[in-house]
Amino acid sequence: MICVDLSDVGLAQPDKVLFSHVDVTISKGDRVAVVGVNGSGKTTLLRIMTGALTPDSGDVRFGRGARIVSLEQDPVLPEGLVRDVLGDGWEVQAAATTLGVLPLFDRRTDQLSGGQAKRVALAKVLADDQQGAFDMVVLDEPTNHLDLEAIEWLESRLVAMSAALVLVTHDRHALDRLTTAVGPSRVVELDNGQSYIHQAAAGSSAYATYLDARAERIEREAAEESTRKILARKELAWLRRGAPARSTKPKARLRSAAEIISGGPAAAGVRGNDLELGAGTSRLGNQVVELIGVTQRFDAHTVFENIDLLIEPGARLAVVGPNGSGKTTLLDIVAGRAAPVAGEVKRGQTVVVGYADQHSSSLDPDAIVRKVVAGPYREPDHEDKALLEKFWFDSTAQYAPTRMLSGGERRRLQLVMVLATKPNLLILDEPTNDLDLDTLRSLESFLDEWPGALVTSSHDRAFLDRVADHVLAIDEDGTMHRVPGGVSGWLAERSTGRTGRSVGSAKKVSASKAGPATADSSSRPGKPKAARTGPSPSTLGRQLRAAEQAMVKAQKRVDSLTERLTGLTDSSELQAVGQDLATAQSELDELELLWLELAEQTH
Repeated sequence: MICVDLSDVGLAQPDKVLFSHVDVTISKGDRVAVVGVNGSGKTTLLRIMTGALTPDSGDVRFGRGARIVSLEQDPVLPEGLVRDVLGDGWEVQAAATTLGVLPLFDRRTDQLSGGQAKRVALAKVLADDQQGAFDMVVLDEPTNHLDLEAIEWLESRLVAMSAALVLVTHDRHALDRLTTAVGPSRVVELDNGQSYIHQAAAGSSAYATYLDARAERIEREAAEESTRKILARKELAWLRRGAPARSTKPKARLRSAAEIISGGPAAAGVRGNDLELGAGTSRLGNQVVELIGVTQRFDAHTVFENIDLLIEPGARLAVVGPNGSGKTTLLDIVAGRAAPVAGEVKRGQTVVVGYADQHSSSLDPDAIVRKVVAGPYREPDHEDKALLEKFWFDSTAQYAPTRMLSGGERRRLQLVMVLATKPNLLILDEPTNDLDLDTLRSLESFLDEWPGALVTSSHDRAFLDRVADHVLAIDEDGTMHRVPGGVSGWLAERSTGRTGRSVGSAKKVSASKAGPATADSSSRPGKPKAARTGPSPSTLGRQLRAAEQAMVKAQKRVDSLTERLTGLTDSSELQAVGQDLATAQSELDELELLWLELAEQTH
């Protein structure tokens, strides 16, 4: 059964084309993921697929009798009690339990937070689908506001869904799993006003197919750009020499030079994968933050009690736990935004906190982007401009009010605001929400090299695996414990019903750059751990990324020397450059061998 058919669909905003020539047919049982950078039109395309929006061009045809439902990023629920909105039945109970909605049953929908409303709306969609109410389900960022355990359950639920599934998500685990061997799977990529369809081969991941195709396209366009620059230099040299007075070619050649030098079609390119941020940090002393016997409660509810936590310079700490367990509360206390009801918080005199919360609440909708970054007490300068450009805010976007930005762009702007303060303690509460895949990878690369301390809470497994050296879990009863095996270890712990050791006043958790969190002898189990052989996974990952960066630099040097060699005629210069090229190529070969060795150790 065909649910919807899009033929040559396009849509533009006043200042840019969002997408064009989208051709995709979605039938019951299909799995379609829509990917693209923030502001590329992913949510807009979903709304066209559901009939909520009409495109500027092309045709949209819906299957006869096709039943389509959508979950928007910010859903609006009907007025009334949550239990009345959800209804009854085991399907509702199952979804509500896993998504943490049951405690909200007696709340009015207009009293819910944005995250609570999203979970209620998701529970409604999943319960109705379980009853066979829909032929196509469209989900926009369904994993936002869910804890890790709920995300894994949601993935399993979506895999088993008989309806067609169309989704936008930043969760790379979910993208890979939901587009692998689950019905006909495709990825619709929106990039620079163009659209690309990536079809998975039998038994493979459409997400992996998309990554391969995109990498090849970036390499091809980079090569075209390199060729363009060479041609531009030749044209410039010809122009400087002067055109022949009586030639029939000068006008055409001048037009060619102008097109090449101005960029032409090849200069549009694809957005690069890495942000070369270079954001500074303030000097950090030996003391960062220490929590001693900290207790926090709201009314009669104790969030956590008698907690000791030491954050040292260079720490990479991930805080995990179910929704409502107190992760944000702990981050607020570490940042100095909230005071505990009992206990002591020691903070180093040199600590400069940069806090990116999960709600972008600090953004004034009428404020101009560049003024937001500069703050109220000074005018924007060249450093603000450079930082914004590094986060892909062009000159037009810098003068736009923040209300014109997409959810992902607002999130990106908030990160710029935090980095502009040059913090040495970075606290990120759900930093991956609404970010596109490019920005996620770039943020991870930046955090790898960032010298300050990092404390983050996130439900993105790939992100936590990449940036965190150790994991602190908060349980429903307010106890905390260090998690062996990182995020995967915590999920395994939850699935088997085992709990870790609680952290009390005599059991201090230490977070440092050196490696996993350490505890004193009073918190060690009786059975000794097996000795680790070789570097830790986080160390291997860092070494692998360093080797990759060195390979890129070495390859650029080889390319530069090769290009220089082709233009030389003097024999002595040819010999000297040739020797430099041989040395550079040898260094590149050694780096490639090192990379291969490290890559084998990571598997």
